[in-house]
Amino acid sequence: MNQAITRAFDAIAMEVFSNRMMSITEEMAITMVRSSFSAQIKERRDFSVGLFDDRGRLLAQGTHMPIHLGSLMGAMQAILKRYSADEISDGDAFICNDPYLAGGTHLPDISIVTPIYHDGRLLAFAANIGHHSDVGGSVPGSISAKARTIFEEGLRIPVIRIARNGVVDADLVNLIAANSRLSEQRGLDLRVQIATNDRGAEQLLELVRQMGEAEMRAAIEDTLTYTARRLRRRIADLPEGTHSFTTWLDDDGNGGDMVPIKVAVTVDGEQLLIDLDGTGAQARGALNVSESALRATIYYCVKSLLDPELLPNSGMFEAVKICAPLGTLANPRAPAANGARTIACQKIAGAVFGAFRNILPPERVVASAFDVLPTINLSGEITDGDSRRFYVFGESIGGGSGARHEHDGMDATHVHVTNSLNMPTEALENEYPLLVEEYGLVVDSGGAGRQRGGLGIARQIRALCDGTIVSARSDSHKRGAAGVDGGREGGRARLLRDADTPDEQVLESKIAGVILERGQTLRIETAGGGGFGPTQDRSIEAIAADLADGVISEAAALSDYGTDMVQRAQSWLLEH
Repeated sequence: MNQAITRAFDAIAMEVFSNRMMSITEEMAITMVRSSFSAQIKERRDFSVGLFDDRGRLLAQGTHMPIHLGSLMGAMQAILKRYSADEISDGDAFICNDPYLAGGTHLPDISIVTPIYHDGRLLAFAANIGHHSDVGGSVPGSISAKARTIFEEGLRIPVIRIARNGVVDADLVNLIAANSRLSEQRGLDLRVQIATNDRGAEQLLELVRQMGEAEMRAAIEDTLTYTARRLRRRIADLPEGTHSFTTWLDDDGNGGDMVPIKVAVTVDGEQLLIDLDGTGAQARGALNVSESALRATIYYCVKSLLDPELLPNSGMFEAVKICAPLGTLANPRAPAANGARTIACQKIAGAVFGAFRNILPPERVVASAFDVLPTINLSGEITDGDSRRFYVFGESIGGGSGARHEHDGMDATHVHVTNSLNMPTEALENEYPLLVEEYGLVVDSGGAGRQRGGLGIARQIRALCDGTIVSARSDSHKRGAAGVDGGREGGRARLLRDADTPDEQVLESKIAGVILERGQTLRIETAGGGGFGPTQDRSIEAIAADLADGVISEAAALSDYGTDMVQRAQSWLLEH
């Protein structure tokens, strides 16, 4: 073992340095939120920021979207592969988004990377990624689970220099903006992303002035080495062996049979092997997962399961090996579509969590969450006198998390690799010709058990204009979240047009180009989390609270817990 691994660290100095790095990413995030023009960034926080050293190693990522770790790392590696150090200059900035050409995960996520120089030497890179509401393609919003190739999904951007000597290439910005249905918004937000990195560079250079470049570089090495050592120790504490788990997609984006996602986890000394052999073939639709997205998903799982406080940097990658057979959904061949990749990423994360159930102690095991990123997209034209304006509203929606050994699952939350906020009803109705008719919990959607799974979300929106175009992508319509140790399956998702009317239509989990006329509604109900433990072990007080809160109906309670327990719960309510 080399000297760098065995020598001692100044724990206090390293903690101060790491927190200072995180504070710089938070400052960058604040700049993005306050300056952006699109609701996706300023309201839903669908973006991430990060800092890398001059070798492209991740130093810190903002606490936003875990899936974006893949795009940030992929973009950084693509830039260093495309340009040598002597081809990069102070004042440059680079842009990219393509999963095959530039390490992206899907086309709406556009990365901007900016080199940071100190005393004429390349010191680091500031990077950010923003989800753009539309980058062209066959459907408004640029994501259709039914897309068959990446060429249907929008503008592909390889690694390109977007600024030189501090001057933004306006022609390139205009070209990218012109390929979006919301061109003005695209151009403005790209400039915000460039400015965000400039702010990060200012903050990092101020830190260099305070501590000195040599000391900073030493702190970087210490932090990365410490993170790697700490994760190896967490792995070494696990029982050796191989354990697997299989979860399922409803289809591959274009209908057909359910698709398996199988993950085998092998603990071998201080190393982890995550193997996806047995996962379904490359999808015909847009559920395929690029290498960058797969890596981000696996690293998130390892950090969450083994050491949630582990610093988010490149040190945590060294002890984890990932294998996925070429030509599968988890390692597709170009030009496979991957716009809806997050649905598959969530299922992969759920399979990793499932495989760890036989590795972790019972108190750290969690039942399956709803493990999807359901998304709705409504778009159309707003006419005001002689003027016409196109709009695109998109939102990813939470669901139920899995129950734990001692706790019910969380209701109405994002899980795993996504972490965006909801679109506030007031902002939605102010910006778009849409009316939110219902926004609440899906009753009876949490899997029963000693601990109950979390509840899914119901979101019902009425179109206020004719010709409203709807796309949606969801899953878990055929099979709910698995319970643990006798806990029951979580409720399944649904997508409906004109719910609770004589014209009600149950839609497929993945739709594109459906038209709503004025007054028609779209309703999405997301899935719930799985339960933990036998239903007969749930406390009477917990059943009573669920009945009082209206999260479970009397009929479902009778089915799940039996007449005697429900009567005792009702008596408890009367007494209290």
